[in-house]
Amino acid sequence: MNRTFGEKIRDTRIDMDLSQKEVAAMIPMNQSNYSKIERGMQEPNVYQLKRISEILRISVDELLGINKSTFEEEKLRNFQKEFDELYHKYFG
Repeated sequence: MNRTFGEKIRDTRIDMDLSQKEVAAMIPMNQSNYSKIERGMQEPNVYQLKRISEILRISVDELLGINKSTFEEEKLRNFQKEFDELYHKYFG
């Protein structure tokens, strides 16, 4: 099951025995807005995302669900597409 960004930070925060208020104070932001991030009602800005990652000791890639192999596969597909276009242009 793929967890949402908010679920990932909530579960990690709970595992670390931290309250929303404690995490919000470390970011810093108010607890109400942090709660909205956990509930998926608000997205963090880049600074807040970085701080959440640092505080909860979880990579931004993992928080955002970025799979490095997916990037490599996408780069390979783009290369193949460019190669095919050039091949057809000159040989085809």
